Amino acid sequence: MKTCLECEEKIAGREDKKFCSDGCRNSYNNRMNKDRNNFVRNINSKLRKNYRVLSELNPKSKRKTSRGALLSKGFEFEFFTNLLQTKTGNTYYFVYNQGYLHLNNDSFMLVKKNR
Repeated sequence: MKTCLECEEKIAGREDKKFCSDGCRNSYNNRMNKDRNNFVRNINSKLRKNYRVLSELNPKSKRKTSRGALLSKGFEFEFFTNLLQTKTGNTYYFVYNQGYLHLNNDSFMLVKKNR
């Protein structure tokens, strides 16, 4: 007779069954995916924070701001979801529909993409 991969209790039922219950199956999978899930969770948290900062500083559709204003709210420039390259060679960085264009050392244009 087989034993549960999580709690090692004997398993009754189908011969290809690996767990004694849904709870054991969930616990096993959560434990096995913990590191990967933490990595993704941490990045998603940073993306959400960046989105909140951009939304707060740009409630309408377009606005200039400074690097200091972004940094003071905890914005992390290395976390974004996509890029938009314009025909003129400008690169917009987006966190979902909120984006920014680096104008010079301390100045940024914040934009909002209409869906």
